[in-house]
Amino acid sequence: MARRLAHAVNDPEVLIIGAGPAGLTAATYLGRFRRRTMVMDAGAPRACWIPLSHNMPGFPAGITGADILKRLREQAEEYGAVIRPGRVESLVHDGEGFIAQAEGRSIRARAILLATGVVDHHPDLPGVERAVQKALVRICPICDGYEATGKAVAVIGDSDKGAREAAFMRTYSDRVTLIHIGPADALTRRDELDRLGVELVLAPLESIDIEQDRVTALSYGGQSRTFDLVYSALGTSPNAELAQGLKARLASDGRLEVDLHQATSVPGLYAAGDVVRGLNQIAVATDEAAVAATDIHNRLRRIDGVTVAD
Repeated sequence: MARRLAHAVNDPEVLIIGAGPAGLTAATYLGRFRRRTMVMDAGAPRACWIPLSHNMPGFPAGITGADILKRLREQAEEYGAVIRPGRVESLVHDGEGFIAQAEGRSIRARAILLATGVVDHHPDLPGVERAVQKALVRICPICDGYEATGKAVAVIGDSDKGAREAAFMRTYSDRVTLIHIGPADALTRRDELDRLGVELVLAPLESIDIEQDRVTALSYGGQSRTFDLVYSALGTSPNAELAQGLKARLASDGRLEVDLHQATSVPGLYAAGDVVRGLNQIAVATDEAAVAATDIHNRLRRIDGVTVAD
């Protein structure tokens, strides 16, 4: 039975923005710290696209992204977290706390955790969305590169990031092709690709066709090739606009800089998960969320004078 804390809806102490693995894990920790916690869920975290994860600790047979999110949500709600659909449009300081504007209402909170994640860049082609849903176009070689062992793999890139990802995939297969769709001078590692045995194609990408769980035709430059898997190495964009509005410090890639406790440069504003600079992994996101939630709780204890000095 869910343990509801009084006024968690109208008077949260902590507002978590984002209901992916980081946000929901933090909500569980804060609920167990008996903090009134609200989670704003803008919908469709990137974890929901995972058909089957085999590197999630504790699930040797694998687990779907949807199931991961379902379990995390149930656990957070069990400890009193209130999860509401909607998008936070703005965030401002208000004394020692913050005011968030979301879905036509104001939400006051003493602390904020941003777990807003990133947006993946996919090739702008017909068939890509279906291919992503069927895990035939993938975005995370660390997550599921093992499943590409011995297979014909294409990596789509527009910069040296594509070259690095193609080189990484040589861990698993000797049949790796990099399809570079960006400007020719954006790829500076051609000699290294040749040394590693990565085939290089410099041509515009035209379409992706799927048949019987296989990429039957990846068309470029008037040619068609068949691949078992395709990786998109076109990068991501962090959802850091709310933090930017508060002048939080950003890393060179646009993600948030945090300290060892996941605190940003703005007092009371924390961040965890893919929006933070680091490795984009569910295990990392949940770890960061646990650290952030604990520091949020202890910071509020210090403000309220219920700690003993070191």
